[in-house]
Amino acid sequence: MPTYQYRCPDCGHEFEEFQSMTEDPIETCPKCQGHTKRLITGGAGILFKGSGFYETDYRSSSYKKDAQKDKTDSASAAASSDSTKKTDASKS
Repeated sequence: MPTYQYRCPDCGHEFEEFQSMTEDPIETCPKCQGHTKRLITGGAGILFKGSGFYETDYRSSSYKKDAQKDKTDSASAAASSDSTKKTDASKS
């Protein structure tokens, strides 16, 4: 159920209500019994937490093992490339 925000123009009281989308808006202020207005709000955004969404959270275990192997292989290749560059530089 969505949360709706209301404000009373008479007393300035603001409040939120959980209501079904099919319910009528609340028209009476609970503080002063005046007429309320429903506010237009941005609502809640979607938050994706964690290291990834589908790609890293829901993959099979075999995919994760292969990805870890690829990561290890590329790290060792980068390390050997660095050592090759250092020996080439010392030869000059």
